[in-house]
Amino acid sequence: MLEFALEAANRPFAAAIGLMLAIAVLEGVLALIGAGIFSFLDSLVPDVDADADVDLDVPQSDISGSGPDYGDTGIRQITANPTNLPARILGWLYIGKVPLLILLVMFLLVFGLSGYIMQAIVNGMFGVLLHGSIAWIPPLVLTIPVVRVFGKGFAKIIPKDQSSAVDSSTFVGRIATITLGTARKGMPAQAKLTDQHGLSHYVMVEPDNKDEEFERGSSVLLIQKTGSQFVGVRNTSEALTDD
Repeated sequence: MLEFALEAANRPFAAAIGLMLAIAVLEGVLALIGAGIFSFLDSLVPDVDADADVDLDVPQSDISGSGPDYGDTGIRQITANPTNLPARILGWLYIGKVPLLILLVMFLLVFGLSGYIMQAIVNGMFGVLLHGSIAWIPPLVLTIPVVRVFGKGFAKIIPKDQSSAVDSSTFVGRIATITLGTARKGMPAQAKLTDQHGLSHYVMVEPDNKDEEFERGSSVLLIQKTGSQFVGVRNTSEALTDD
């Protein structure tokens, strides 16, 4: 079994399953230290416009004017723009309505398992494996619609009481705590803050002063948003908290 799994023709599927397991382990380790990659991954996805066309199943009532985060789920709602092809593709896959990490794990799992199943069937019928240069194509074709169906279903079961839309620009003036890495000018680190609804968000923060560093555990006052990141200054007031 292990020999079959590691065959050269099956390396794309072995890599997919291996990466999925690595993500699971990493998320578990980061959860133990109070960090996470759910919201971090979603913060890397640029705010995009998704077509409100029925082909994308994005109801007009779900459309907002920006890309707010949806609490710990890391969900960001996307807006309509029928001329933006990349946004149409992202919207079709429910990226922005379902946490990116969940969709990524599902993609890797379905791609890896379907590839192994296909190769097992081919090997059983013909006694050979499809060459790795073409073996990945059928599983990929199968995986993409499966991920879409999963995303659509998952979006429907996400608790509505955790979906209070918050524009990330409102985070300016709030206190964040560095949770991962050391922030330097031009080298932001991950920080955690609590919004007005009591929901947590992970953002990337760098110091305003080029000579300053924010180590893990530092309390930072966010003073400016630049793109998808924030600029902050060290919080020296005990009266200011992240509550």
